[in-house]
Order: sequence, then C-alpha cells, then structure tokens
Amino acid sequence: MFKRFLLTLTPLFVGLISSFYTSDNISTWYVGIEKSELTPPNWIFGPVWTVLFLMMGVALSLVATKSSPYKKTAEILFGAQLTLNFAWSFLFFEFHLLGWALLEIVLLWAFIFMTIVYFHKVSKLAAYLLVPYLLWVSFATYLTFMVWKLN
Repeated sequence: MFKRFLLTLTPLFVGLISSFYTSDNISTWYVGIEKSELTPPNWIFGPVWTVLFLMMGVALSLVATKSSPYKKTAEILFGAQLTLNFAWSFLFFEFHLLGWALLEIVLLWAFIFMTIVYFHKVSKLAAYLLVPYLLWVSFATYLTFMVWKLN
C-alpha cells in the first residue's frame, strides 16, 4: 500500500522539482515572447499538470503491482518519458532552447505513446489513464512549435 502511494506521487514530485527550478522564467521571459492565439492563460497549466501527474502516478502504481512479462519494459518506458518531461521544462523555460525543446517534445510524445502501448499490455486502465496526458502533450507540442516559429 505504501509503495502504491509513493509511486502515485512520484510524477507529481518530479513536476514540482521541475517547476521549482523553472517557474521564475514563466513570469519573466515567457510572458514577453510571442505565442499562439490558442495558448491558455498561465493559471491553467498548474491545475492541468497536477491532475495529469496524479493520473500518471496512479497508472504507474497499477502497472507496478501487476505481474506481466511486459511490466519491466513498461516501467522503463514510463521512466524515460518522465525524464523527457522533466528535461523539456529546462530546455524551454530555463535555457530558452526552443528548437531543441520542440525536438524533445516530439520525442516525449513518442515515448508517451510507447508507454501507453506497453501499459495496455499490463493494465488497460493504466493505459487509459495516460491518454489525457498524450492529448495534452499533443497540444503542448503545437504550442511549442508556435513559440519556436514566432520567436
């Protein structure tokens, strides 16, 4: 039970660390750059990411507590996509490397997709819990592309 709790909170903790180091740039650099007209207000991102990180954590805990020959691969893919998620914030917000952030988010999208495929082999519910994350990162990919293009 405690293991499931820790696994559920792991993505949220990773997101908090990332936001701690990059949040200053949101109120300074990010507000001054050109963005897509579809860019949501800044206050939307925190609640959306909190829900997505919790859903990711629940999905991870479901997979981690199952027995399956695909479990290890699923967990490795999850770790890879979470690492890419973490890195994107630094590329984009901290270092302002917009082209690299765009390439990296495309790679992130691919790893989320592969994670969903392998999670589905272990737990269908875990895979479904990651679909909103994939959709949000699809939208974030568009937003990243537009920032890169406009700046």
